[in-house]
Amino acid sequence: MKNIKILFFTLSTLWLITSCERTKEKDPEPIEIPPSSEIALKWGKMTLRVMYKQAGNSPVYGSRALGYMGLTMYESVVQGSKTHNSIANQLNTPLFVPKIEIGKKYIWNLALNAGQAAMLRKVFYFAPKVKQDLIDSLERAVKEEYSIGVTDTTITARSINYGKEVANAIYEYSKTDGGFEGNKRNFDASYEFPSGRQYWIPPLSGQVVSPYPLQPYWGKNRTFSPLNADLPIPDFMTYSRDTSSIFYKEFFAVYKKRISLTPEEREIAAWWADDPTETYSPPGHSYSIANIVLENEKPNIYFAAEAYARIGLGVTDAFINCWKAKYKYHALRPLGYIFNEINSIYTPFWPEPPFPAFYSGHAVQGSTAATVLEDLFGKSYQFIDVTHKNRPKDLDRNIEYKPRSFSSFRQMSDESAYSRFLGGIHTNLDNEVGKAEGLKIGGNINMLQWRKPIM
Repeated sequence: MKNIKILFFTLSTLWLITSCERTKEKDPEPIEIPPSSEIALKWGKMTLRVMYKQAGNSPVYGSRALGYMGLTMYESVVQGSKTHNSIANQLNTPLFVPKIEIGKKYIWNLALNAGQAAMLRKVFYFAPKVKQDLIDSLERAVKEEYSIGVTDTTITARSINYGKEVANAIYEYSKTDGGFEGNKRNFDASYEFPSGRQYWIPPLSGQVVSPYPLQPYWGKNRTFSPLNADLPIPDFMTYSRDTSSIFYKEFFAVYKKRISLTPEEREIAAWWADDPTETYSPPGHSYSIANIVLENEKPNIYFAAEAYARIGLGVTDAFINCWKAKYKYHALRPLGYIFNEINSIYTPFWPEPPFPAFYSGHAVQGSTAATVLEDLFGKSYQFIDVTHKNRPKDLDRNIEYKPRSFSSFRQMSDESAYSRFLGGIHTNLDNEVGKAEGLKIGGNINMLQWRKPIM
């Protein structure tokens, strides 16, 4: 009996050892959890703080800045992702991005942090010291936070250097796009306007008092997407003073709406006005929407960087294509046509911006942003836009800035476009064409191969 017990114990022990070894063999590899989007979101917000009311910033320059901020964020971390591709070689002109050291460890939060700080200083080099100090402060805080507990300092140094190298490479690339240091030449005194009552000229009073047009050659800039470089300029309607013509009816609708604005419509017009001298600018508003959604969703760092890159590249290409049309047609805005043909005491609800009308920049960049965000988060995504939540009341127009709720990104972009009709500075045609072009431009950004194929 004693021998049987010993045999039983021996067999049981061998079974347990064998079982443990089999279990050990079947255990999956530990799953590496990607860093969160927390640091990406901090830099998304910081970018807008620097843009806010920044002198020298215009809608077109701001869009370009966001393009390079988003691209830098994405390329500074994408080499750490198992699911995402670099898009450097897919751009209109291929971009050389520094390679990582294979087999070496990187802290991607530190790479992103260093790259964003470097690029933000470069694109807004003209920002005042108080804003430069904000950049320094955030960069230092993130560096300290993610260096704690790292005993091998070569890892932190390697990560930080990589982020800076990516930013430097992209900045050098940016010098050849046609918009480099565009803030120094916002208004072109040498530009020759076409002659004729059918053409736009700067208003005597408007959003900016200038007898010169804003960035008349911006449409010649390099787009990020090769497909967006080849989009044809949409057709514009034929000028007419005939009251039965489509042209006249488009402008008469603007005039008619101006004298019948409801309180709700006035709030919409003000919410989306996005004057760069008072806010983040129109493309900044789209970047703000990305901030809001990413703060709600809390994805990993790679997904967040992709979202910022898609928005940035999208609004950049949107304004380039829009400016091609604006300075091809030099289309009148409602103020000039209504003053001459309908009622000489007309004033728009919102001051006229210093560039031609067709087609709407608000409409195209908002539609582009919506197209990108739909692809990332779905077509029925509900959110609250709090971009201007704490903005003081507009005493001149007696309007408070109340957060606005949307059941989809498309609803948001449609309202943004419509706001320009309500503001009296765009016709419905300007907006409808802008929205249609935004679908194409955003679609081409989405078509870049952001993700690795699923094996």
